[in-house]
Amino acid sequence: MHRARLYKAIHIWRLRHLSQRTYLLILSLIVGVLSGLAAVLLKTIVHQVNRLLLSLDIETFVGGNLLMLIYPIVGILLTLLFIKFFVGGNIGHGIPSVLFAISRKRGILPPKNMYSSLIASTLTVAFGGSVGLEAPIASTGSAIGSNIGRICRLSTKHVKMLLGCGAAGAVAGIFKAPIAGIFFAVEVFMFDLTSTTAIPLMLSSISASTVAYFLMGTDVQFAFSVTEEFSLIQIPFYVILGVFCACASVYFLRVTDKVETWFSRFPSKWTRLILGGIILGLLIFLFPPLFGEGYGSLTALLRGDSSVLFAHSIFEKFQAENWALLIMLIALILLKVVATATTIGSGGAGGTFGPSLIVGGLSGYFVAVLCNSLGCPEQSCANFALVGMAAVMSGVMHAPLMATFLIAEITGGYELMAPLLIAVAVTYICVNPFEKHSIYARKLAVHGDLLTHDKDKSAWHLMDLRKIIENDFIPVHQGRPLRDLVEAIKRSHRNIFPVLDAENHFVGVIHLDDVRKVIFQPELYDTQKLDEYIYPISEGDIVNINDSPFSVVKKFQIGNRYNLIVIDDERNYIGVLSRANTFSAYRQFVYETTE
Repeated sequence: MHRARLYKAIHIWRLRHLSQRTYLLILSLIVGVLSGLAAVLLKTIVHQVNRLLLSLDIETFVGGNLLMLIYPIVGILLTLLFIKFFVGGNIGHGIPSVLFAISRKRGILPPKNMYSSLIASTLTVAFGGSVGLEAPIASTGSAIGSNIGRICRLSTKHVKMLLGCGAAGAVAGIFKAPIAGIFFAVEVFMFDLTSTTAIPLMLSSISASTVAYFLMGTDVQFAFSVTEEFSLIQIPFYVILGVFCACASVYFLRVTDKVETWFSRFPSKWTRLILGGIILGLLIFLFPPLFGEGYGSLTALLRGDSSVLFAHSIFEKFQAENWALLIMLIALILLKVVATATTIGSGGAGGTFGPSLIVGGLSGYFVAVLCNSLGCPEQSCANFALVGMAAVMSGVMHAPLMATFLIAEITGGYELMAPLLIAVAVTYICVNPFEKHSIYARKLAVHGDLLTHDKDKSAWHLMDLRKIIENDFIPVHQGRPLRDLVEAIKRSHRNIFPVLDAENHFVGVIHLDDVRKVIFQPELYDTQKLDEYIYPISEGDIVNINDSPFSVVKKFQIGNRYNLIVIDDERNYIGVLSRANTFSAYRQFVYETTE
């Protein structure tokens, strides 16, 4: 009661002193600050635990660190226990769950999402789970924005806007890249960049980045200064890089899906834990760069230190060989995807944002080393690694602008803009015919739950027409006398009457206009059958309950019909869809999902 009064007082004060736009800008700023704090907290905890665990080393007789076999299964076990006993058994599926909330749940995310992904991913990645922290922190930021909007009782479109602000702030905070944060919301969450959304997204991203700079200093992830200028002669090599990264992206998407599907076939989560823990432990033992996010190894590569890929592994003695470097790079590209999917499939929490960066960086470095080994004009391995990061990210996440500006902001300038645009465009164009949707959206798209930038088409695909089926039409039965129809007319306020056979299968309709004369002739009630007045129905007048809304609206448009009969797979009558109600529901849906 006291809380309700306090909220009412605050709400009244806000209405008197703040305009709606000012209020939303203040809330977007608050969401950005909180998302930035969450990003800093997550990164700091994980890096400190990683540093502690990696400082412990029990070497085997063949080399390598024995503890690498144990860490991953411990981390996934702790994650599963946390989910079971503290979250209630489910924390959602990161970015896909946020996309589903945007399209189907009016942008509402459970309050537990503000901390569950944060803690679960910390446990997984800190102990070596080969996944990224970006997706969990983005989903945490989204939940922060969603719940602030819900608590403030904002409209659906404003709740979704704050959800996007939280995601943008989280990405901006974790990389200190505000422009990339904005494009993350636009390309991954399908937000329209309009005058209404642009300023809140900017405020959220800038405030989150500022918090990250204030608490963590000016260093950024993969900090690198470009020293070698781009020349036109390098264009063919960046095109080759784009094609290679396209292959890596398709491999990433398909192998991830196959490995996760394979793990889902085991009904017991403990079986998945043991199996995944063993596989992941072996992979990390053999290839230590697969431990955790893997950003440390990639940062060392950017500085020209390739020996980090062999350090503390059983292959350390081969690090001086050029061929060994090429083989190691290819192995890490292939196995990083397997390790990521294994971590997620076995019960770990984390995302694929970071792994796509790692695979991209390794791909770019591989192409540069291969070109240099073949006697081609000397290429900068660091530049190719940075461009490769953007290219694979654009292919996996279908977010070319976000990927381009992320690398541009990381490098502190735009010297790489031309090669970035070339490689990213080539990768995106090559991937699109094979994979129409991003790694986050592909499953939602299959089930028709994906909201896209084409809001008109999305509205028809995402609407739930079952909610507007009208059931107040009184059916009559075939073979019955006219009297039954007259009794139905007395009780009905509609002008059509569905006709069913003895097994309740739909056979046609009777229009009131067709029987208007005979209903005033009582002598015909028991002598005539209502079958004489059944109006024959074509397939164009019928829709199945499982038909997509898009196919339903096509029937309305093509036949210029005012009503469609709804049946199930066995032709049982369910109800009627009216043209007026369907298009009214469409207008309401568009209003709630746009501005």
